[in-house]
Amino acid sequence: MAPPAELQHQLLAKNKHHSSTIYVHQPRAGEEEREVGQVLGCRPLSVAALTMHITQLNRECLLHLFSFLDKDSRRNLARTCPQLQDVFEDPALWPLLHFRSLTELKKDNFLLSPALRSLSICWHSSRVQVCSIEDWLKSTFQRSICSRHESLVNDFLLQVCDRCPNLASVTLSGCGHVTDDCLARLLRCCPRLRELRLENCARVTNRTLVAAAAHGRALQTLHVDFCRNVSAAGLRRLRAACPRLALRAEHSAAMIPDQPPRGVPAPGSALRKLLPR
Repeated sequence: MAPPAELQHQLLAKNKHHSSTIYVHQPRAGEEEREVGQVLGCRPLSVAALTMHITQLNRECLLHLFSFLDKDSRRNLARTCPQLQDVFEDPALWPLLHFRSLTELKKDNFLLSPALRSLSICWHSSRVQVCSIEDWLKSTFQRSICSRHESLVNDFLLQVCDRCPNLASVTLSGCGHVTDDCLARLLRCCPRLRELRLENCARVTNRTLVAAAAHGRALQTLHVDFCRNVSAAGLRRLRAACPRLALRAEHSAAMIPDQPPRGVPAPGSALRKLLPR
Protein backbone atom coordinates (compact mmCIF):
# COMPACT_ATOMS: atom_id res chain seq x y z
CA MET A 1 0.00 0.00 0.00
CA ALA A 2 1.44 3.38 -0.99
CA PRO A 3 2.13 5.97 1.77
CA PRO A 4 -0.22 8.98 2.03
CA ALA A 5 0.32 11.76 -0.51
CA GLU A 6 1.53 14.20 2.17
CA LEU A 7 4.13 11.69 3.34
CA GLN A 8 5.20 11.02 -0.26
CA HIS A 9 5.96 14.69 -0.79
CA GLN A 10 8.01 14.90 2.39
CA LEU A 11 9.98 11.76 1.56
CA LEU A 12 10.59 12.92 -1.99
CA ALA A 13 11.87 16.31 -0.82
CA LYS A 14 14.37 14.57 1.45
CA ASN A 15 15.44 11.94 -1.09
CA LYS A 16 15.28 13.53 -4.55
CA HIS A 17 18.70 12.17 -5.54
CA HIS A 18 17.84 8.47 -5.03
CA SER A 19 16.99 6.58 -8.20
CA SER A 20 14.86 3.65 -7.05
CA THR A 21 14.40 3.24 -3.28
CA ILE A 22 13.58 6.11 -0.92
CA TYR A 23 14.70 6.18 2.73
CA VAL A 24 14.25 8.53 5.66
CA HIS A 25 16.55 9.10 8.62
CA GLN A 26 16.55 6.02 10.83
CA PRO A 27 16.42 6.93 14.55
CA ARG A 28 18.12 5.08 17.36
CA ALA A 29 16.69 1.80 18.64
CA GLY A 30 13.59 2.23 20.79
CA GLU A 31 12.77 5.69 19.40
CA GLU A 32 11.64 4.79 15.88
CA GLU A 33 7.93 5.44 16.07
CA ARG A 34 8.07 8.50 18.36
CA GLU A 35 10.84 10.29 16.41
CA VAL A 36 9.37 9.60 12.97
CA GLY A 37 6.02 10.92 14.13
CA GLN A 38 7.65 14.11 15.41
CA VAL A 39 9.70 14.70 12.27
CA LEU A 40 6.85 14.17 9.82
CA GLY A 41 4.07 15.58 11.98
CA CYS A 42 1.84 12.54 11.63
CA ARG A 43 0.85 9.54 13.69
CA PRO A 44 3.69 7.12 14.56
CA LEU A 45 4.84 4.86 11.72
CA SER A 46 7.25 1.97 11.75
CA VAL A 47 10.58 2.34 9.96
CA ALA A 48 9.58 -0.48 7.61
CA ALA A 49 6.70 1.65 6.35
CA LEU A 50 9.12 4.41 5.39
CA THR A 51 11.06 2.37 2.84
CA MET A 52 9.38 2.56 -0.54
CA HIS A 53 10.09 1.92 -4.20
CA ILE A 54 9.97 4.83 -6.60
CA THR A 55 6.94 3.36 -8.40
CA GLN A 56 4.90 3.77 -5.20
CA LEU A 57 5.03 7.55 -5.63
CA ASN A 58 1.99 9.20 -7.17
CA ARG A 59 2.10 10.79 -10.62
CA GLU A 60 2.67 14.32 -9.35
CA CYS A 61 5.68 13.25 -7.28
CA LEU A 62 7.15 11.24 -10.16
CA LEU A 63 6.89 14.22 -12.51
CA HIS A 64 8.58 16.38 -9.88
CA LEU A 65 11.34 13.82 -9.46
CA PHE A 66 11.90 13.54 -13.24
CA SER A 67 12.14 17.32 -13.51
CA PHE A 68 15.46 17.26 -11.64
CA LEU A 69 17.03 14.96 -14.26
CA ASP A 70 18.66 15.78 -17.60
CA LYS A 71 17.30 14.29 -20.81
CA ASP A 72 19.58 11.22 -20.84
CA SER A 73 18.83 10.42 -17.19
CA ARG A 74 15.10 10.69 -17.84
CA ARG A 75 15.38 8.31 -20.76
CA ASN A 76 17.46 5.78 -18.81
CA LEU A 77 15.10 5.82 -15.83
CA ALA A 78 12.08 5.43 -18.10
CA ARG A 79 13.52 2.24 -19.57
CA THR A 80 13.35 0.48 -16.20
CA CYS A 81 9.57 -0.10 -16.18
CA PRO A 82 6.38 0.76 -18.10
CA GLN A 83 5.11 3.06 -15.33
CA LEU A 84 8.18 5.29 -15.53
CA GLN A 85 8.08 5.16 -19.33
CA ASP A 86 4.55 6.55 -19.09
CA VAL A 87 5.83 9.41 -16.92
CA PHE A 88 8.61 10.10 -19.45
CA GLU A 89 5.98 10.43 -22.19
CA ASP A 90 3.84 12.86 -20.23
CA PRO A 91 3.86 16.21 -22.12
CA ALA A 92 3.78 18.05 -18.78
CA LEU A 93 7.39 16.99 -18.26
CA TRP A 94 8.60 18.80 -21.39
CA PRO A 95 7.75 22.53 -21.34
CA LEU A 96 11.43 23.41 -21.85
CA LEU A 97 14.06 21.94 -24.19
CA HIS A 98 17.69 23.00 -24.44
CA PHE A 99 20.23 21.47 -26.84
CA ARG A 100 23.97 22.11 -26.69
CA SER A 101 24.90 20.39 -29.95
CA LEU A 102 23.19 19.46 -33.20
CA THR A 103 23.74 15.72 -32.63
CA GLU A 104 21.41 15.94 -29.62
CA LEU A 105 18.55 16.68 -32.01
CA LYS A 106 18.77 13.11 -33.34
CA LYS A 107 18.38 11.43 -29.94
CA ASP A 108 15.22 9.85 -28.55
CA ASN A 109 15.62 11.32 -25.06
CA PHE A 110 12.99 14.07 -25.30
CA LEU A 111 9.40 14.66 -26.35
CA LEU A 112 7.92 17.27 -28.68
CA SER A 113 4.35 18.17 -27.79
CA PRO A 114 1.93 21.10 -27.52
CA ALA A 115 3.20 21.58 -23.95
CA LEU A 116 6.55 22.90 -25.21
CA ARG A 117 6.92 26.60 -24.37
CA SER A 118 10.65 27.30 -24.64
CA LEU A 119 13.23 25.90 -27.08
CA SER A 120 16.92 26.72 -27.38
CA ILE A 121 19.59 25.24 -29.66
CA CYS A 122 22.99 26.72 -28.85
CA TRP A 123 25.85 25.16 -30.76
CA HIS A 124 29.21 26.48 -29.59
CA SER A 125 31.79 24.51 -31.54
CA SER A 126 34.72 25.14 -33.87
CA ARG A 127 32.55 23.63 -36.60
CA VAL A 128 30.24 26.63 -36.41
CA GLN A 129 32.95 28.69 -38.09
CA VAL A 130 33.13 26.17 -40.92
CA CYS A 131 29.37 26.18 -41.42
CA SER A 132 29.35 29.97 -41.51
CA ILE A 133 31.68 30.10 -44.50
CA GLU A 134 29.95 30.95 -47.76
CA ASP A 135 29.12 27.74 -49.64
CA TRP A 136 31.02 28.76 -52.76
CA LEU A 137 34.19 29.35 -50.72
CA LYS A 138 34.21 26.02 -48.87
CA SER A 139 36.76 23.38 -49.67
CA THR A 140 35.73 19.80 -50.37
CA PHE A 141 36.72 18.84 -46.84
CA GLN A 142 34.69 21.68 -45.34
CA ARG A 143 31.65 20.67 -47.39
CA SER A 144 31.97 17.11 -46.14
CA ILE A 145 31.93 18.35 -42.54
CA CYS A 146 28.84 20.47 -43.10
CA SER A 147 26.97 17.77 -45.00
CA ARG A 148 26.73 15.68 -41.81
CA HIS A 149 24.45 18.16 -40.10
CA GLU A 150 23.38 20.61 -42.81
CA SER A 151 19.65 19.84 -42.57
CA LEU A 152 19.42 18.86 -38.89
CA VAL A 153 18.12 22.16 -37.52
CA ASN A 154 15.72 22.80 -40.40
CA ASP A 155 14.28 19.28 -40.19
CA PHE A 156 13.94 19.56 -36.43
CA LEU A 157 12.21 22.95 -36.62
CA LEU A 158 9.75 21.57 -39.14
CA GLN A 159 8.78 18.92 -36.57
CA VAL A 160 8.41 21.68 -33.99
CA CYS A 161 6.08 23.54 -36.36
CA ASP A 162 3.83 20.48 -36.61
CA ARG A 163 3.81 19.45 -32.95
CA CYS A 164 4.38 22.57 -30.81
CA PRO A 165 1.85 25.29 -31.68
CA ASN A 166 2.04 26.86 -28.21
CA LEU A 167 5.75 27.65 -28.38
CA ALA A 168 6.50 31.03 -26.80
CA SER A 169 10.30 31.37 -26.94
CA VAL A 170 12.97 30.18 -29.40
CA THR A 171 16.73 30.75 -29.22
CA LEU A 172 19.05 29.63 -32.03
CA SER A 173 22.78 30.24 -31.71
CA GLY A 174 25.44 29.01 -34.10
CA CYS A 175 22.86 27.43 -36.40
CA GLY A 176 24.55 28.38 -39.65
CA HIS A 177 22.24 26.34 -41.87
CA VAL A 178 18.86 27.49 -40.59
CA THR A 179 16.99 29.27 -43.39
CA ASP A 180 14.56 32.16 -43.81
CA ASP A 181 11.87 29.79 -45.09
CA CYS A 182 12.12 27.59 -42.04
CA LEU A 183 11.86 30.56 -39.68
CA ALA A 184 8.93 31.99 -41.63
CA ARG A 185 7.07 28.72 -41.24
CA LEU A 186 7.88 28.69 -37.52
CA LEU A 187 6.33 32.15 -37.17
CA ARG A 188 3.22 31.04 -39.05
CA CYS A 189 2.74 27.77 -37.16
CA CYS A 190 3.47 29.15 -33.68
CA PRO A 191 1.13 32.15 -33.33
CA ARG A 192 1.95 32.53 -29.61
CA LEU A 193 5.66 33.00 -30.22
CA ARG A 194 6.74 36.04 -28.19
CA GLU A 195 10.54 35.80 -28.27
CA LEU A 196 12.81 34.85 -31.18
CA ARG A 197 16.54 35.16 -30.55
CA LEU A 198 18.97 34.43 -33.39
CA GLU A 199 22.73 34.64 -33.05
CA ASN A 200 25.41 33.86 -35.63
CA CYS A 201 22.93 32.37 -38.09
CA ALA A 202 24.67 33.06 -41.39
CA ARG A 203 21.77 32.22 -43.72
CA VAL A 204 19.25 34.48 -42.01
CA THR A 205 18.50 37.51 -44.20
CA ASN A 206 16.03 40.38 -44.43
CA ARG A 207 13.40 37.82 -45.47
CA THR A 208 13.17 36.69 -41.84
CA LEU A 209 12.51 40.31 -40.83
CA VAL A 210 9.71 40.51 -43.40
CA ALA A 211 8.23 37.25 -42.05
CA ALA A 212 8.39 38.61 -38.50
CA ALA A 213 6.41 41.69 -39.53
CA ALA A 214 3.87 39.62 -41.46
CA HIS A 215 3.34 36.62 -39.18
CA GLY A 216 4.73 37.51 -35.75
CA ARG A 217 1.41 38.65 -34.30
CA ALA A 218 2.46 37.93 -30.71
CA LEU A 219 6.16 38.66 -31.22
CA GLN A 220 7.54 41.05 -28.61
CA THR A 221 11.30 40.44 -28.85
CA LEU A 222 13.46 39.76 -31.89
CA HIS A 223 17.25 39.46 -31.78
CA VAL A 224 19.34 38.97 -34.92
CA ASP A 225 22.83 39.31 -33.49
CA PHE A 226 25.88 38.63 -35.67
CA CYS A 227 23.66 37.66 -38.60
CA ARG A 228 25.74 39.14 -41.40
CA ASN A 229 23.09 38.97 -44.13
CA VAL A 230 20.67 41.24 -42.25
CA SER A 231 20.98 44.80 -43.52
CA ALA A 232 20.45 48.20 -41.91
CA ALA A 233 17.70 48.95 -44.44
CA GLY A 234 15.85 45.76 -43.51
CA LEU A 235 16.06 46.66 -39.83
CA ARG A 236 14.71 50.15 -40.48
CA ARG A 237 11.74 48.75 -42.39
CA LEU A 238 10.93 46.33 -39.57
CA ARG A 239 11.16 49.07 -36.94
CA ALA A 240 8.78 51.20 -38.98
CA ALA A 241 6.32 48.32 -39.42
CA CYS A 242 6.52 47.12 -35.79
CA PRO A 243 7.42 50.08 -33.56
CA ARG A 244 6.61 48.20 -30.34
CA LEU A 245 8.87 45.25 -31.17
CA ALA A 246 12.01 45.02 -29.01
CA LEU A 247 14.48 44.63 -31.88
CA ARG A 248 18.20 44.04 -31.41
CA ALA A 249 20.79 43.43 -34.11
CA GLU A 250 24.20 43.54 -32.51
CA HIS A 251 26.88 43.94 -35.21
CA SER A 252 24.61 42.42 -37.88
CA ALA A 253 24.23 45.45 -40.14
CA ALA A 254 27.92 46.31 -39.74
CA MET A 255 29.17 42.92 -40.93
CA ILE A 256 30.09 42.19 -44.54
CA PRO A 257 27.21 40.27 -46.16
CA ASP A 258 27.64 37.32 -48.46
CA GLN A 259 28.41 38.38 -52.00
CA PRO A 260 28.08 35.31 -54.20
CA PRO A 261 29.79 35.37 -57.56
CA ARG A 262 27.60 35.74 -60.62
CA GLY A 263 25.47 32.66 -61.21
CA VAL A 264 25.64 31.41 -57.62
CA PRO A 265 22.31 31.45 -55.70
CA ALA A 266 21.94 33.61 -52.60
CA PRO A 267 22.09 32.04 -49.12
CA GLY A 268 19.24 29.63 -48.43
CA SER A 269 17.72 29.82 -51.89
CA ALA A 270 18.70 26.25 -52.75
CA LEU A 271 16.40 24.97 -49.99
CA ARG A 272 13.41 27.20 -50.61
CA LYS A 273 11.78 24.86 -53.11
CA LEU A 274 12.34 21.86 -50.86
CA LEU A 275 10.73 23.18 -47.69
CA PRO A 276 6.94 22.80 -47.28
CA ARG A 277 4.98 26.01 -47.34
